[in-house]
Amino acid sequence: KEILEKYHDLFTLKWEGVVGNIHVPSQAEWEQLLTNCSAFLFYGMERFMSHILLNRLVAMNIPKCCLIILLDLMRSKQSHQRITKSDIHKSCLRIAIERPTETAVLLSLTGVRSIIANQWYTTLQENAERLEIFSESLLNIGRTTGQTVHILQK
Repeated sequence: KEILEKYHDLFTLKWEGVVGNIHVPSQAEWEQLLTNCSAFLFYGMERFMSHILLNRLVAMNIPKCCLIILLDLMRSKQSHQRITKSDIHKSCLRIAIERPTETAVLLSLTGVRSIIANQWYTTLQENAERLEIFSESLLNIGRTTGQTVHILQK
C-alpha cells in the first residue's frame, strides 16, 4: 500500500488488482488480471504457481503482457504450514512445475514477453526492499527492466 501511495501520481492510477489480505483472488480474478494487463506484479507468500490452477494457466493466451514480476517465495511459519498441507495432495511433478524456472517457462509459453522472478526463498523484508528498488528504478527514475535487474543483482 505504501508503494502505491508513493508512486500514485506516476503510473499507479491505471493499476488494478488485489491489495493486502482483503480476500484470496479467485481463479477467474487471476485470469482476468493476467489477460488484461501489460505488466503484472505478484508480491506474495510461497510459490506464485501454488496460487493459480496449472491447467487453466497453460490454456491461457497472454500476449499483451509484456512483463511479469514475481516477488514470491516469501515464507512464514503459517505460509509454510499452508503450502505443506497443499503439497500433500500434489504429485512430485506438479510441485516441480511450481519452481521458478519452470514457472518462467510456462508463463513464456502463454505469451508473456519478460519475466523477472526470485530464484530462491527469501524473507518478507528482503522482498519489500526489492519492491522498493523496482518501483523507484522503473517508475520514478525510468530505468529499463534490464538496468533494474542489474541493480538488484549487486
